[in-house]
Amino acid sequence: MTKPRGETRARILRTAAELFQRQGYGATGLNQVLAESGAPKGSLYFHFPRGKEQLAAEAVALAGGELGERMASVVGSAAGPRDAVVGVGELLADELRESGFRDGCPLATVALEQAGGDGPISEVCQLTYDTWLLGLSDSLRGWGAADDEAAELAELVLSSLQGALLLAQVRRDTAVISTVARRVASVVVRSLGEQGSGTQDSEK
Repeated sequence: MTKPRGETRARILRTAAELFQRQGYGATGLNQVLAESGAPKGSLYFHFPRGKEQLAAEAVALAGGELGERMASVVGSAAGPRDAVVGVGELLADELRESGFRDGCPLATVALEQAGGDGPISEVCQLTYDTWLLGLSDSLRGWGAADDEAAELAELVLSSLQGALLLAQVRRDTAVISTVARRVASVVVRSLGEQGSGTQDSEK
């Protein structure tokens, strides 16, 4: 039975997203994507006529968008900024453990390879990071931060957790994510002039 074209495209895209996240752009070949997705030869250029670059840009956008939605859900359901930051840290730690420490940030490996360049992949990486930051900034403004402060705190949160995620992957131990998340959460709460909200941490 022939699979619908949309299903084949989605399968290629999902496989590519996983491989680019794990191996990066340079180490991931189109033949590997086809083999692991089970897609027929010729289907890749049918669905992605601009080749590997188009596939990578769309795959990164897919994976980054999905993680962004999961982070937004955690932040949106948080009782306050402390819960939000700690919750995002727990999300990243859980997903890293579930992958057997193989899959870190869905953008980081490709973004580092593309750093300093231009083109659709770099544009997607920048747009995805900007979208994550905007979501965090909007929530922080809702908790009382001024515009500039919200943007700076969002950058602090994201860059700290991204660094902790990488270190946890190298160590094969997510404890550093929890530690960094709690510490950064305390900084955010103090910056907002709060007495603490949501999850209490031992560093107060």
